[in-house]
Amino acid sequence: MVDDHQRSASGAAQMIDMVRSYVLLALTWIRAAAQYPVSMALLLIGSFVVTALDIAAIAVVFVHTGTLGGFTLPEVMFLYGTAGMSFALADLLFGNVDKLSQHVRTGAFDAMLIRPVSPFVQMAVDRFTFQRFGRTAQAATVLGIALTRLHVPWERAWMIPLMVICGVVLFTSLWTLGGALQFLLTDAPEVANAFTYGGGQLTQYPLSVYGSDLVRAVTFIVPLAFVNWQPGLFVLDRPDPLGLPYWLRFLAPVAALTLACLAAFAWRAGLRRYRSTGS
Repeated sequence: MVDDHQRSASGAAQMIDMVRSYVLLALTWIRAAAQYPVSMALLLIGSFVVTALDIAAIAVVFVHTGTLGGFTLPEVMFLYGTAGMSFALADLLFGNVDKLSQHVRTGAFDAMLIRPVSPFVQMAVDRFTFQRFGRTAQAATVLGIALTRLHVPWERAWMIPLMVICGVVLFTSLWTLGGALQFLLTDAPEVANAFTYGGGQLTQYPLSVYGSDLVRAVTFIVPLAFVNWQPGLFVLDRPDPLGLPYWLRFLAPVAALTLACLAAFAWRAGLRRYRSTGS
């Protein structure tokens, strides 16, 4: 019992230390970027404007039709906003993990291994980019507008922050899996991007616009449907167009935890296998 308590305390201390290290390193990169305030402001505004083109494309669709995949404009904005928030936060905090192969080829990853900070934390926060806040702000704005028009009751609104958190974990896990794959294949970033950036684009729209086989694949194989689709159906009080079980709407935490454990195992396995540059 004492040993279990000591291990739990040690694990909690390690987690706190990792978070502290992440914050300190991120602040270092932000202070470096702040030395050029005009450039930083322009990058932030540019990121906001560029990502706003996605919602402009959705608006163009609704000029010609009243629904998209059976969903109204506010409902599509809700799905877009929740998926965008999850993706933007995961990209902001952990998106750099998919650049592992660059560090392996240059030998920079070897230096990370001898520092007293988790290599994963160092990879995630490396060159922390302030401009990614623009994408987060844009998604939050769209989500806020959608919620003012949908008037979601409180008995369903509790799902919204949970689905965003689970979405962050799901996207982060996919980036981590992609990073772990690069221990084996140094040219693997494109494979990971198909599931991260591709998944970010896919989840911006109602999955009812895609084929049933794809929807089942992103539900039962790569669980992108739990980023915003299944929990979103609960929030919007909409039936599943494919007739999938109702209880799937509450499995986002299970899907996120399962994929996170798989990603952690893959990362540790890749780290154990790593034999320095040229291996």
